[in-house]
Amino acid sequence: MDWKLELVIIPVSDVDRAKAFYVDQVGFNADHDQVVTDDLRFVQLTPPGSACSIAFGLGLTDAEPGSVRGLQVVVDDAQAAHDHLVAAGVEVGDVEHLAWGSFVYFTDPDGNAWSVQELPERMR
Repeated sequence: MDWKLELVIIPVSDVDRAKAFYVDQVGFNADHDQVVTDDLRFVQLTPPGSACSIAFGLGLTDAEPGSVRGLQVVVDDAQAAHDHLVAAGVEVGDVEHLAWGSFVYFTDPDGNAWSVQELPERMR
């Protein structure tokens, strides 16, 4: 039996601001934005090429906005990801090169923390 992780809920304080950040700056695809009721709005976004999406909105979680740490996406080129994020106005540090890959780190407007990893050649 396969167990596929396909959706991660991200707590945010401002749904429209978060959607603009992830779509317009980071480059995620906007899959859904549905207002179900006055108390329930569901926004789903997917990183390009990913089988797993993120979701946020109203009425989806009681977690504190900005409380998620350790989200990670994998890319072919950490420097290119860094350059894309910088050009889009996302605050990132320099590319960090470690034995298990190269990394770029950023946070969303609420402080949810992401890492972007380029796997080392031997792991591809």
